[in-house]
Amino acid sequence: MKILILLIPIWVFAAPLLSAPVDVTPQPPSADPVLPTEKGPIFQISSDKDALPPGVAELKVVHHQDLNKKILISLIVASTLLAGILLFSSCFWIYRLKTLKKSAEQGDKKADPVKGLSWGPIMAKFPSLKAVGKKGLVAVIEYQSLVAATDNFNEKNATGEGRLGCVYKAQFHDNVQAAVKRTHGGEQDAEKEFENEVDLLSKFQHQNIISLLGYCIHGEAQFLVYEMMQNGSLEFQLHGPPRGSALSWHLRMKIALDVARGLEYLHERCNPPVIHRDIKSSNVLLDSNFNAKLSDFGLAIAGWNLSKSNVKVSGTLGYVAPEYLLDGKLTDKSDVYAFGIILLELLLGRRPVEKLEGAQCQSIVTWAMPQLPDRSKLPNIVDPVIRNGMDLKHLYQVAAVAVLCVQPEPSYRPLITDVLHSFIPLVPIDLGGSLRVADSAISVSA
Repeated sequence: MKILILLIPIWVFAAPLLSAPVDVTPQPPSADPVLPTEKGPIFQISSDKDALPPGVAELKVVHHQDLNKKILISLIVASTLLAGILLFSSCFWIYRLKTLKKSAEQGDKKADPVKGLSWGPIMAKFPSLKAVGKKGLVAVIEYQSLVAATDNFNEKNATGEGRLGCVYKAQFHDNVQAAVKRTHGGEQDAEKEFENEVDLLSKFQHQNIISLLGYCIHGEAQFLVYEMMQNGSLEFQLHGPPRGSALSWHLRMKIALDVARGLEYLHERCNPPVIHRDIKSSNVLLDSNFNAKLSDFGLAIAGWNLSKSNVKVSGTLGYVAPEYLLDGKLTDKSDVYAFGIILLELLLGRRPVEKLEGAQCQSIVTWAMPQLPDRSKLPNIVDPVIRNGMDLKHLYQVAAVAVLCVQPEPSYRPLITDVLHSFIPLVPIDLGGSLRVADSAISVSA
């Protein structure tokens, strides 16, 4: 259509050339008219009787030769202009398509936050790791390097045990430390989770997501090498020997904010979005400064198009959302529910599920929900470690967020983005929030 519009001026300017044969000019009357011959003009006034009076215009005769010449010139000019415009249009559209394609590729790179990790900076931090190859953007680490770093996987270096294997502290040369998780393959689910975690963690790049340094497959054993998290898991800090003694009110709010930031990255910034599916306190790891990072992505799923038929119900009792457990309905709100359970753990210092007398169990939601909205009872059920160091106004706000997150109906739960924004004002500036406190020099161990 655009080419036709461009061609209109050509025919407008060429029209006078094509209509040139007729030329009317004033001529005096002919005294001796000549009869037409075979090679003469097309027509001419040929008798005295038909002679025109003086001053009257005479029709000038146009020869075949002149007419053909003018038509030929007009066609040549029009064809040349047409060919030139077609050539120019083709070049213009080819250039434009290349430019648009390049811009789209650059836009995708900027819009897609799921980027692969570069192994170069990691190797600079861990120069003693010997990588024997790469799969995508994750290094394949030599098995003998892991054996030497863990003292042949000595039990004294074991730091914890997960669903599918044990985690060991690894000491490489130059005092470089890392964590090595060993899982035993052979089972289809275990191998699938291993591949899923390698695939996802190789793409994530966020301050609140654990960094995968590499992996190794040796026989039926599979190994994942992570950055070292010196303070272990949130579960260990809350329910292990420390019993929460290292976690002040402000630190607990910082941990909640870090977890929310990690989930917001998965839900809102990854393309496609990612559902963790196994958010729990043992999968929240803490570094030397108590910065929290999400780990264990073996069960994570990318994309929202999920149904009971294609998603196996998985997770940990006490953290699994009711609609997912009963109906197999999995959405981002399932992660929000699990976040609400972690929030209750931080507030109350209790486990998600506690045993009662006999074989009975009680969930933290069942126990806490009747008391959380009651401002007179709430301060009395808070973890004694933080009871004297918190702001009551902030306590009520956090309790309200927790109540919303663990609502049975998914649509009543907030988006993780809203949860994130609600926590920023509750965390001191020194710890990554926007709260200004009297003593600005807050220690991470306060």
